[in-house]
Amino acid sequence: MKQLSVFLENREGRLEEALRILKEKNINIISMSVADTAEYGMLRLIVNDVEAGREALLNDGFSAHLSDVIAVRLPHVVGSLHDALSALSRAGINVEYLYALCTKTDEAAIVIKPSDREGAAKALTEAGFKFFTDGDLF
Repeated sequence: MKQLSVFLENREGRLEEALRILKEKNINIISMSVADTAEYGMLRLIVNDVEAGREALLNDGFSAHLSDVIAVRLPHVVGSLHDALSALSRAGINVEYLYALCTKTDEAAIVIKPSDREGAAKALTEAGFKFFTDGDLF
């Protein structure tokens, strides 16, 4: 799955500007995360059209790029997130970041940016986890 990543100056209104651009281009935000430092922020989005979203933001002066991520389905049981992360740890795969994913299903879900996407997919599959695709979300 592709994620839209946007570099934001940490100043009043900059997040709103980015979201306005996506709204005007009819880009639906499925899930998002914002991380910040004193000077800048990183907006990470799962959207219905990553290419159109990236182009719109670039045209308006934002720094935006696409990243490969994994959208993992998690059963609603105690410890399922731990089990997923343990499978990655046993495979020697680092989780660079993760955030919750909003879905239309009753399952919990997370977006993971692993150090090794193919290795992570293999480790999680072997541990019994399943994944969301773009078609599942949009």
